[in-house]
Amino acid sequence: MSKIKITNSIVSVEWLKENFSAENLIILDASMKPVTNVGEAIKDTYIPNALRFDFDNEIKDHNTSLPHMMPSPEFFTNEIQKLGINKDSAIIAYDNVGIYASPRAWWMFRAMGHDNVAVLDGGLPAWISAGYETASSLNPKPVNRGDFLSNPQPDSFIDSSYVLKAIHNPQLTILDARAEGRFKGVDPEPRPNMKRGHIPNAVSMPFASVLENGKMKSKSELQSMFEKYKDNQKVFYCGTGVTACILALAADQAGEKNFSVYDGSWAEWGMEKENYPIEK
Repeated sequence: MSKIKITNSIVSVEWLKENFSAENLIILDASMKPVTNVGEAIKDTYIPNALRFDFDNEIKDHNTSLPHMMPSPEFFTNEIQKLGINKDSAIIAYDNVGIYASPRAWWMFRAMGHDNVAVLDGGLPAWISAGYETASSLNPKPVNRGDFLSNPQPDSFIDSSYVLKAIHNPQLTILDARAEGRFKGVDPEPRPNMKRGHIPNAVSMPFASVLENGKMKSKSELQSMFEKYKDNQKVFYCGTGVTACILALAADQAGEKNFSVYDGSWAEWGMEKENYPIEK
């Protein structure tokens, strides 16, 4: 067996099958229950040897009411070490929808300085469609801890104060990954006590627009989508900071370098008790 280095933030199921025996390979199931109609999740079926990466309940900031916020570097290090992940681990994150929750896991690792990580294009559905073997359960956490260490990257995740300053910055583009109806304030929010609308001067780029049949669109298609904002810093947000990471992954594939994810997203900005400016 040999160790592998991931050179692209997206890998195919064929790539994963070919590298399945690599000694530093870690496969993470980052599935979560979709809050939008993105397809029927597959239950009780997993890629063999996968470990659970639960950013919805476990690997998150437990000191806030906001959902699955990025935890402190110390907390992240501890949780990742408990999964047996090392500094040189090659991590593949997937989910049971296609590309939905897995980019969030990818961006969390990138935000903590671990670049040897990628998203499985098409996720579990693509793996099953290719006829590859599946398992009926996930692997338990290993007995031995890994030696992973967090190395936080500035502005990977940003907060509301950063966004407030960015609203009128002509060198920065804020992109909203929610469906257009929510962006325009026409459709109701899926969570209670939320205002409708969007962050002032934001641009609508629904996460579904960068995907095709559960996979990421081609590099050339993504480059065309980002061409207009190419020279600007980009901030991505969505409902709770999950699908914003799909846009981050798309931007990465398009060759963009200067972008951040607003972690609190609309779950924070649109709260009834908050007085952040809103457009419709």
